[in-house]
Amino acid sequence: MPLTGKKMVITGAAGGLGAGVARVAKRQGAEVVLLDVIEDFQSDLGQTFSVDLTDSDNVEACFEAIGPFDIVANIAGGFDMGPEVHQTDDALWDALFDINVTTLRRVLSAATPRLLANGGGRIINVGAVGALKGGPNMGAYLASKSVVMRLTESLSEEVKGHGINVNAVLPSVINTARNRQDMPDADFSLWVDPEDLGQVVCFLGSDAAKAIHGALIPVNGLT
Repeated sequence: MPLTGKKMVITGAAGGLGAGVARVAKRQGAEVVLLDVIEDFQSDLGQTFSVDLTDSDNVEACFEAIGPFDIVANIAGGFDMGPEVHQTDDALWDALFDINVTTLRRVLSAATPRLLANGGGRIINVGAVGALKGGPNMGAYLASKSVVMRLTESLSEEVKGHGINVNAVLPSVINTARNRQDMPDADFSLWVDPEDLGQVVCFLGSDAAKAIHGALIPVNGLT
């Protein structure tokens, strides 16, 4: 199995995508460590930690407790349509940057030095195919995901010579319960299944992807 012998840390693991990635990783032989902000978070897929990913001390303590690992899948994030750019208030802007950018930065700050000390590993982030260009009523969200994508490319350039692969998947609409609730009239069959996206994430975490650095991989489903 592609991930046998690997220890994979997954953030946002209580959500639809995080749980989907965890199921795929478990089936592929990984030891799965699941992180989420939910208090008393539990899962039968692996070891769980309740952690506020916006709090650097909280994240550092969590990674100290986890111990050595091989892969980090930064799945934690969020979406909000919002108003037009000129009507976007600080609360929405800050909320989307906190959940999509600050959480990622905190995890990278804790995880990257440990992977460097261990001689290598894999980091997989989640951007958005929509963030390849601007779009109406999504300015704050697309800006935050664009930052994720640039951080992915920048970190990759910094650590690829040290045995660490840093890449990102760029999904379109993911077929989660929240998205079905928010868009009940959509054709769900066109969306990306969480486990299908999980297959791509787990490939990037495997040794088969050792030659891939700084890639932003669109995962569109049929949209």
